[in-house]
This record gives sequence, structure tokens and C-alpha cells, in this order.
Amino acid sequence: MKKIGLIGAMDEEVAIIKEEMTNTNEVTKAGMTFVEGDFYGLKTVAVVSGIGKVNMAVCTQILCDDFHVTMVINTGVAGSLNNALDIGDIVLSSCAQEHDMDVSPLGDPVGIIPRMEQSIFTADETLVSLAKSACEKANPDIHCHIGKVVSGDQFIASAEKKNYLIETFHGDCAEMEGAAMAHTAYLNNVPFLIIRAISDKADNSGHMDYPVFAKQAIIHTVSLLKELYQHL
Repeated sequence: MKKIGLIGAMDEEVAIIKEEMTNTNEVTKAGMTFVEGDFYGLKTVAVVSGIGKVNMAVCTQILCDDFHVTMVINTGVAGSLNNALDIGDIVLSSCAQEHDMDVSPLGDPVGIIPRMEQSIFTADETLVSLAKSACEKANPDIHCHIGKVVSGDQFIASAEKKNYLIETFHGDCAEMEGAAMAHTAYLNNVPFLIIRAISDKADNSGHMDYPVFAKQAIIHTVSLLKELYQHL
């Protein structure tokens, strides 16, 4: 039986999902509140992970170990690394990589995790395809792009750092959690999908009023999820 772990970046986002869930039960672990119930006909566990890779990895592992989810989906915001992406556009992960993993003095390229077969984690192709169709149907005025998500415990806000991430990792967007979920999902053999709304240009320019953006992003993301759920 399918059971989906929905990891939100914003409290408001999970609050909307929780309001529409039925037969709910709340469990607190590692300082995170996991809301288990039914969402649009599917067993779901919704949770806010908190900021950063460690929080996300812990959250994802709890979903796998304690709730036995069969897939994990992470939503949130990101900075654009692709000039074709504008603020408000949505990125669906083709893959994800941790950009702050660096043991290059020991001989491995930047971004490569030593003693692991994979350092670039591929999202589930079926999930990505279904999410693309769902996004186009639910948000016809929003550009939906499939691309690479790069993650690190850093907020990217300089042109120099942005260009480094583009040249080194060929990323499409940068944020602080997605690759940690992807890494943990890979270790647990659980399919994953990252959904990111573009909030800025990752170079300290092009910002919009964040409360306004957050409200719009939540509407678009939740609409996408509702449509996606009809096809899972």
C-alpha cells in the first residue's frame, strides 16, 4: 500500500495540507511533529523538517523507519541557477547533489561522497513525469522545469557563488535540504521527488516581497500536490 511522506519547508504549507487530511494522528519525534492520516485518498505523513541538511536527513530517516513510507516528496523554495527560470517558476528534481561536500584534498572531486557508489541521486522518473503533468494542469500559468537541485548548508546570495555552482555542478536551483532527503531516500531505497518554487536569483538580486511570494508558492505547490495525488 502506498504511503507518502510529505516534507514541507514552511509551517504554513504543512498547515494547509493538515487541514485537508482526515483520520489524523500526531506524533512528535526529534522535535518534529509528524501528522499521519489520509490526504486525497492516500495514506500520508506530513511534517516540517526544519532548515538544513541534518534536519532533513533525520526527518527522512524517521519517515522511513517509523512510518514506513513508500515515497518521499519535499516542497519548498530555492534560488535560481538557470537563467531560463524566473521567480515563481517551479523546479522538479531530475536529480540532486550536495554542493558543500568537499574532500578534494584527498583526491575526490568536489561534490563526491567518498566510499559511496552514488553522489548524484536520481529522482524517481515516474514521480517526476506525473508531477510535471500535474503542475501543468494545476498551474497552467507557471513555468515548470525539470532540473538538477543542489543543496548545502549555505544561503546562496552572491554572483560568484552562483557561478561556481553552475560551472561545477550544472545545477538549476540551489537550496538547503533537498539533496539530504535524496541521499537518505537512496540509502533506504525509497523513491523521492523534490519540488521547488523559485524565490530569488541566488545572487542578491531579483527578490520579491517574501510574505507575498510564500503565499503564492504555497497555493501553487498545494495545487500541484492535489493534482499529483489523483495519479499516484
